[in-house]
Amino acid sequence: MKIPYYQVDVFTDQLFKGNPAGVCLLPSGWPAAELMQQIAFENNLSETAFVVRQGGAFELRWFTPTVEVDLCGHATVAPAHVLFNETGLDGDLIEFATKSSGIVSVERKGDRLILDFPSRPPVACAAPTELEDALGKRPAEIWRARDYLLVFADEDDIRNMQPDFVRMLNWDCLGVIVTAPGKTADFVSRFFAPRAGVNEDPVTGSSHSTLIPYWAKRLKKTDLHSLQLSARGGELFCRDAGERVKIGGKAVTYSRGEINV
Repeated sequence: MKIPYYQVDVFTDQLFKGNPAGVCLLPSGWPAAELMQQIAFENNLSETAFVVRQGGAFELRWFTPTVEVDLCGHATVAPAHVLFNETGLDGDLIEFATKSSGIVSVERKGDRLILDFPSRPPVACAAPTELEDALGKRPAEIWRARDYLLVFADEDDIRNMQPDFVRMLNWDCLGVIVTAPGKTADFVSRFFAPRAGVNEDPVTGSSHSTLIPYWAKRLKKTDLHSLQLSARGGELFCRDAGERVKIGGKAVTYSRGEINV
């Protein structure tokens, strides 16, 4: 089987920035999950997206190098970017049917792609084990939705953090969001997911399903500007829409090719 394959840098307008995602446009129905996992492992990106077209509709699944995940932002923007810009798909809205998160959509508005995702507001919770040993500093607040949300006082706390990923492996969650007020943005964050085979995700759309409702309530505003402070860095334009969140950004194609399996 030959699979058209693209690699896209997401939440950036520059190559080698943002978060790279692989995009596989499957020529027919779904292959075995084991094969998709092997492809994602071979790609060794934080996520590879797999897309199947069923008539006028699209189905989407996401894999890290080690697991299938229930929601992924940059690897939803990436296939939308490919369908709009590489295949010439008409229109400005794409809806993807997903295995675990229902329908998610991407709308093209000028040079931005806007994700429509479920909102995942966090609730206050107890600290995970060995918190300060893992992060080097105790957060001001501890919350949780799918992931832990750890809130710190200052952007430099986030920028300078050097986590112990081995200690994080004991935490009962997919990932860990660390966040603080930003100096040039409303808030900043980083995202760690060693249990999913990704020690640090460069830019994370799904974490903003939790970050947006938290910061919208705290800052008492609907529209938010976010920076993710990984080494590659990324910029996101956000809106709190009640039960949904809007997550916007740009994307650029890095490579085009073919996978032979």
